[in-house]
Amino acid sequence: MLREANFELLRREAESAFAHGTDGLIVVGGDGMVSLGVNLVAQTGVPLGVVAAGTGNDLARGLGLPHDDPAEATEALLAALARPPVAIDAGVIRHGELRTWFASVVSAGFDALVNERANRMSRPRGASRYTIALVRELATFRPRTYTLTIDGVTRTQRAMLVSVANNSSLGGGMRIVPHADLTDGLLDVFIVHPLSRAGLIAVFPKVFAGRHTDHPAVEFVHAKHVRIEADDIIAYADGERIGPLPIDIDIVPGAVSIFR
Repeated sequence: MLREANFELLRREAESAFAHGTDGLIVVGGDGMVSLGVNLVAQTGVPLGVVAAGTGNDLARGLGLPHDDPAEATEALLAALARPPVAIDAGVIRHGELRTWFASVVSAGFDALVNERANRMSRPRGASRYTIALVRELATFRPRTYTLTIDGVTRTQRAMLVSVANNSSLGGGMRIVPHADLTDGLLDVFIVHPLSRAGLIAVFPKVFAGRHTDHPAVEFVHAKHVRIEADDIIAYADGERIGPLPIDIDIVPGAVSIFR
């Protein structure tokens, strides 16, 4: 709760400072800080700079920025400030009356439950926290029934995992959609169809290297709009809690300018 209270205070202070006008916004931290920054700068034209210094650093990975050495990341940012910023796509989530931007991945299945568990853990630090949370969540996980509407086409199906990606990875380098492109104007829907626990255990190590794409239980779908409905699933975006399904997700090409 202290972390949440401190982050909410930081968010309000950042919003207040941003409202006074700025030529750029620099965030230092992990994907939670990136999420804060993206939600401030999206569609404003104000460039965002990232110094990766957190647990996952997945947007930095996707952008090809240093993601495991804050000093190197700072040097890279200083060099990027001398170049024109580049535009990347961002997704926008509508959940009830709220709207939240994301740069990397929306999780709405097994991966979301792993996120939920990992965020409750204080140790270990670093990406291994996600691995431990994953192993623990496997003990009780069962497939869920989803209603997915992808570019106007609705299907109801059982699945282990449903993610909607703009970037290639989540959880500190789990390359769930290795072919994702931050500038293609498309979302990548990643679906893992029902598997036994042993089958899921066999697939997940391949995810870290992006070698799961030809598995028969894995499906990828390009989309511009996705609606996800299911019971008892909490959605996460870039590692931050969004809330219970249903949610609607759209891609907005070129919504965020980045110092790169």
